Amino acid sequence: MSPSRDPFAVLDAVWRAESARIVAGVARVVRDVGLAEELAHDALVAALEQWPAEGVPDNPGAWLAATARRRAIDTIRREQTFARKAEEVGRAESHRVAPDAADVVADPTRTVGDDVLALLFATCHPVLARESRVALTLRLFGGLTTDEIARGLLVASTTVGQRISRAKKRLSAQGVELEIPSGEELPARLGAVLEVVYLVFNEGYTATAGADWMRHDLCDEAMRLGRRLAALLPARPEVHGLLALLELQASRLRARTGPDGRPVLLADQDRGRWDRVLVHRGLAGLDRARSLGGADAYTLQAAIAAEHARAGSVAATDWARLAELYGELAAVAPSPVVELNRAVVVGRASGPAAALAIVDGLRDDPALARYHLLPAVRADLLVQLDRPADAAMELERAAELASNQAERELLARRLEDLRESSLGSR
Repeated sequence: MSPSRDPFAVLDAVWRAESARIVAGVARVVRDVGLAEELAHDALVAALEQWPAEGVPDNPGAWLAATARRRAIDTIRREQTFARKAEEVGRAESHRVAPDAADVVADPTRTVGDDVLALLFATCHPVLARESRVALTLRLFGGLTTDEIARGLLVASTTVGQRISRAKKRLSAQGVELEIPSGEELPARLGAVLEVVYLVFNEGYTATAGADWMRHDLCDEAMRLGRRLAALLPARPEVHGLLALLELQASRLRARTGPDGRPVLLADQDRGRWDRVLVHRGLAGLDRARSLGGADAYTLQAAIAAEHARAGSVAATDWARLAELYGELAAVAPSPVVELNRAVVVGRASGPAAALAIVDGLRDDPALARYHLLPAVRADLLVQLDRPADAAMELERAAELASNQAERELLARRLEDLRESSLGSR
């Protein structure tokens, strides 16, 4: 035990990094996602009560996992005792049968890493509607609160809460096994699983809310899951495409903040700080995906990321090729966000007027009504078109919509720089 560490700060950091592993380990024991989350939270409450008085344990994550697991085993034993007594008085009823507690404790084959992947496949079961699945997985694997998920999905908090509650009840009611499926069932859930892994990575790459610009733990976990999936399904190009995309994007993480911790956008990054090992791995993964015939959305996005990775500078980037790739991506996976990104590279390849025409075509799209990057991109283009007053209004709007504190501050600084520049040019 360490009495000198701030128990609340440690607990916050450990919970954010390891809650998914803890819930997954308990879910393997009790075979119920909702109950597993409750038991993991019980362990969290126990830590809040004990650590301030007794000190922070040497391995806080292991302490939380062990405490939650002990409570899970106690729960199983209580259920077994109840079932035995009910049978004795002739009132045995059919209800969920928990695994034998002794088997759970003694089973040496249970591994934490497999537990997380098994939980991921369970939460991607087709009995769940996509919106419920997304909300539940962002809670379990992203560690987001209901309010944070609501802001990210642009829906009410009560709606998110209801989706998560319904999802957990449905998984329990349908008896969905917390196992990595085999045979035909595994590829059938693959699309949903890849989507969740990408969501987790994106939440780490740019946090939806809070003070942190990035969450490296989520990026690392998403890549770990991607590598496990690539090992499980070596002949699926989209798996290699996604992993290549994650590794190429992650190669820039160190360069995405400056010495003061402030965000640094792609055009301003020191490319010497990019992780060349991850770039190499990503490019090799992209080659693998293409050799398997990959032409899916993940492989195309990896190809886009690879163009940036190969370029020595912004000026050396092949923007025309990027515009082509975004056109292919829009054909495979059309979405207003893809179109907005396409506008950015069109602006580099063909000039801001061409890009602004694309962006203006998106302004009435309800999916982007509260998406802060729409006015942020439009502001960049308006600056290039020498319309600073209009650009300032767009930056104000973008800062108002951004829910991440670091991103809000970045937009505010850009607005301030623009105003100073405008005053200086008069």
